[in-house]
Amino acid sequence: MFGKDFELVNLTDYQLRGSIFYLVSGHGGPDPGAMGKIGNNILCEDEYAYDVTLRFGRELLRHGAKVYFIIRDLHDGIRNDLYLRSSKDEVCFPGNEIPLNQVKRLKQRVDAINTLFRSEKLGSYKRCIELHVDARETKKNIDLFFYYHEGSKNGERLASTLRGAIERKYQLKQPGRGYSGDVSTRGLYMLEKTIPTAVFIELGNINHFRDQQRLIYENNRQALAKWLCEGVIEDFQKSKKD
Repeated sequence: MFGKDFELVNLTDYQLRGSIFYLVSGHGGPDPGAMGKIGNNILCEDEYAYDVTLRFGRELLRHGAKVYFIIRDLHDGIRNDLYLRSSKDEVCFPGNEIPLNQVKRLKQRVDAINTLFRSEKLGSYKRCIELHVDARETKKNIDLFFYYHEGSKNGERLASTLRGAIERKYQLKQPGRGYSGDVSTRGLYMLEKTIPTAVFIELGNINHFRDQQRLIYENNRQALAKWLCEGVIEDFQKSKKD
């Protein structure tokens, strides 16, 4: 799934041993999601969300986690290109065609996650993390922000921990920059219907110049994946103290 250049995954440690993740990249198949533009190049949400999701999942694996990729593209692994070619051949685990209808598409993903959840007898730390790219007017620069299901204490803690990890990295890498990404509840289908604790992440505004730089450069996509993984490790360690 990761492609030839990234297929070998070296185990770094076992910090996430016993954890299970269901990673969902937004949209895919017949739906490219939000679309932005740089010159003549079209940026499609599903392609950039998918690339970050693969990188994120690969980082989790390196720390001993078990990872399920709910949206899969067997032709596009991790890519280092600036402008990721759009395709419609993504499928939903284990290999089902993605429907165009939004409700059917979301239900398909929820069913896949919940079926996998029920099949896993081991592992008390099971988390669903969904990655998207937002679309707003061109002047709106946004930081990563996080949604969780109202009433989910584990979801709130995971979302807040991830946010904190990202903010600390920006403070370290870009002192004085500030960080405005927030954590809030939202009644999204995926958050309400999945059995495992779920968090929904927006990676940026696909129409804003600076947010586009966060997405198109492979080193930025890799940094996002690594920083999110560090946040997950922190949350996993917190869960052991409960």
